[in-house]
Amino acid sequence: MEPVARPTVDHDELLATAMESVDIPDGAEVSVAVLDTESGESAGYGDGAFDTASIVKVDILAALLLRAQDEGRELTAAEQSYASAMIENSDNAAASELWRTIGRAEGLDAANERFGLTETEGGDGMLWGLTQTTAADQLQLLRQVFVGEESELSEASRTYLSGLMGQIAVGQRWGVSAAGDSDAWALKNGWLPRTATGLWVINSVGRVTVDGHGCLVAALSHGNVTQAKGISLVEATAVAAVSVFAGEGAAGASAAPSVSATAAS
Repeated sequence: MEPVARPTVDHDELLATAMESVDIPDGAEVSVAVLDTESGESAGYGDGAFDTASIVKVDILAALLLRAQDEGRELTAAEQSYASAMIENSDNAAASELWRTIGRAEGLDAANERFGLTETEGGDGMLWGLTQTTAADQLQLLRQVFVGEESELSEASRTYLSGLMGQIAVGQRWGVSAAGDSDAWALKNGWLPRTATGLWVINSVGRVTVDGHGCLVAALSHGNVTQAKGISLVEATAVAAVSVFAGEGAAGASAAPSVSATAAS
């Protein structure tokens, strides 16, 4: 008896269908990439470039950890203090200190070449929040942090960075966490009102778990009229993305509380 071929699943098509239920306001744009950590399958929607705002802080710390690995050392006490403040509280001053330490955009770009990010470009000067990226690149960065195989980061570095992402300040526990169990997430969010337009960049990246099923998600958006509307958009987008792999469990997952921040980060 000949083996029966399994049907090919087009996860990108499934995600496009799931995104039809997401209300994307006029003038706003959103992109998302998702990876099922069990099967290794992924899906993407949208391919535009977006300002990172504070999600770049994950990349900054990853670059710092990679540099420390190359130098055969641990992070200094000062670097650890900055790293904790930068990830857990989204502290901008701490991010600026570590941005200088890694060599600003040149250092970030060099690390990203090793991480496999091909569409991310560091911001000019001290404008780390204007680093340009794509959802696909952010998913690749999440692979480096959360998936051990082929990661440039050591197990100790990955454990350290993912641990900080699991201790985000209470008021910042929104975004991709809405797509998973309320007590099983690790994330970093970014929010930035653009001076010229008053429109908001709202991004969220991280790992979620739905009934024991793990997914990595990167949801990016810009052109949002308000911060709250942007948060709602990336949360709905994350839920749609996770539903491609977690089915009805994702749609029924209880969301983490959405609490709007008041300052750009």
